[in-house]
Amino acid sequence: MRTRSGSLYRSGGGGGETAMVGQKRKRSSLPPQYATAGDCCGGGGGRRKRLAGGGPDYLDELPDDLVLAVLSKLAASASSPSDLLSVHLTCKRLNGLGRHDMVFAKASPASLAVKAASWSEPVQRFLKLCADAGNLEACYILGMIRFYCLGNRSGGAALLARAAVGGHAAALYSLAVIQFNGSGGAKSDRDLRAGAALCARAAALGHVDALRELGHCLQDGYGVRRDPAEGRRFLVAANARELTLALAAAASHRPFAALPLAGGAAAGAIGCPLLSDFGWSLPEAEPHPANLFMADWWASRGVQATAKKPGLEAPAAATGDSDGGGELRLCSHVRCGRRETRRHEFRRCSVCGAANYCSRACQALDWKRAHKAQCVPMDRWLLAAGEAQ
Repeated sequence: MRTRSGSLYRSGGGGGETAMVGQKRKRSSLPPQYATAGDCCGGGGGRRKRLAGGGPDYLDELPDDLVLAVLSKLAASASSPSDLLSVHLTCKRLNGLGRHDMVFAKASPASLAVKAASWSEPVQRFLKLCADAGNLEACYILGMIRFYCLGNRSGGAALLARAAVGGHAAALYSLAVIQFNGSGGAKSDRDLRAGAALCARAAALGHVDALRELGHCLQDGYGVRRDPAEGRRFLVAANARELTLALAAAASHRPFAALPLAGGAAAGAIGCPLLSDFGWSLPEAEPHPANLFMADWWASRGVQATAKKPGLEAPAAATGDSDGGGELRLCSHVRCGRRETRRHEFRRCSVCGAANYCSRACQALDWKRAHKAQCVPMDRWLLAAGEAQ
């Protein structure tokens, strides 16, 4: 029989396939057992290949809830953001199921540890998806980035509050620091009692910096009734908790017998600073990914962590900051990364006036880590300035 275009066609034998004579042969349909994994998942793109051995594709037969459970386990154990990305690049089915809220809610802290150098709008959308799915770690990281780095005070505080309501210890402590300093507002917006209450909740969850901060508050009567004995107990508990975490982190990488334990006199400046109270020195714990992000973010923009000497402060135009009418400084503890939201928000060292700290915990850490050897009384600065003139 002849078609309208003048070509002839004939019926194929046996399989019901149709072949054109004088024109390009049409693609024949393959039986289901020869479909590829990409075709079963919707990612074949029109190119079909035979499976090795001609076996069926079992992935297409798995129910969605079972695949979601597997992807959730993978997200909870992911060691980097690329582990989740590789799942999305496999096929369309895994890409679609990998965007489920159940997967984003189970994303591990390591998979949320974004770098400041790779920050972009897609990275922020990924963290926002995880936060909207109920991931407390994503709420905390994105809240810290928005509050301190991007200048979105209300959005960052809302995310930190959501994480704190869920029982995230670091978020509770960060909100306590914001209340102590009145960050994002005026000096009159400080609420010392609210800061102490948030700090107590974080300390009850075992947060080391919160235990240390609450101990100093009790010793100084800052926001709470002064109780030196109870404050000392909290400081000892902070040291004990820090020692426990350091031993657990070191034992997970090598046997206990190989741990670099040394006496406090021989420890030197290397090691965890406050463990010298117990006479031991261990490798310092890694800071939270949010603190690493903030420190790298400001370092890439040329913001220094150390303060200027009195009378030698740079004008606001030199740094591009206009908030509060002057230069905004970082916390002098290099592993903190917090920056002032208004001028003179952080407390200065009472001896030299060159170091600024967002909290007493950061001041105690930096004192034994570096500032003890760098602190010089202010009168020596004035004397040196007079001799220079």
